[in-house]
Amino acid sequence: MTAMLFRDDAYLREAPAKVQSITPEGGVVLDATVFYPTGGGQPGDSGWLSWDGQRLPIATAVKGQGDDIVLVAAEPAALPPVGAHVVQELDWDRRHRLMRVHTALHLLSVVIPFGVTGGQISATHGRLDFDMPNAPEDREGIEEDLNEYIGMDARVSDGWITSRELADAPHLIKTMAVKPPMGADDVRLVRIGEEDDWIDLQPCGGTHVARTGEIGALRLGKIEKKGRVNRRVYVHLES
Repeated sequence: MTAMLFRDDAYLREAPAKVQSITPEGGVVLDATVFYPTGGGQPGDSGWLSWDGQRLPIATAVKGQGDDIVLVAAEPAALPPVGAHVVQELDWDRRHRLMRVHTALHLLSVVIPFGVTGGQISATHGRLDFDMPNAPEDREGIEEDLNEYIGMDARVSDGWITSRELADAPHLIKTMAVKPPMGADDVRLVRIGEEDDWIDLQPCGGTHVARTGEIGALRLGKIEKKGRVNRRVYVHLES
């Protein structure tokens, strides 16, 4: 099992770890990691591993067997041996941009209050697919509302509820196709705003900025028709 350090602190850029195993494909499994694995529309983190004067570039992180997180090397190179003590370092600029886009998509799901059927995140833009038969007419209004929420510099935090509590509150689940992130019997909730005055509250396992002001200015991109009742809406970071 890989301890998910990114879950406790999304701003942790580097950390020591010990190599637990090497997969048959050549992936590195650590006992604890700052690398978020691909999932929920968010790409896996990239960065580097360092040990004994060697430095291995990491292209991405993926989910492995059970609760393992596998780091995938960016190029054929020597791997750290099992039991080696390493220092892991994120490509922080890319990670932070992914955090900004991910948080922006939470706000987009507030501004466009329809069920979400899919989504994707990159370091420059993101998109959500909505169960929405007709395209929204007020593009400028959507963009203005998004940037107004960003300008509030609202707090972003997380907490946990049981799966039973979530079953009793189905309105919290906006994603129609993605299963909420589950722990032993827990579901992680990400809240934008304050506990008694929140803007958004939904299950999510990804990484987010601490305040909406960190997102920076957003630009509304294309709105595409994807199927009979699906609309795909893009948002872009301005810088």
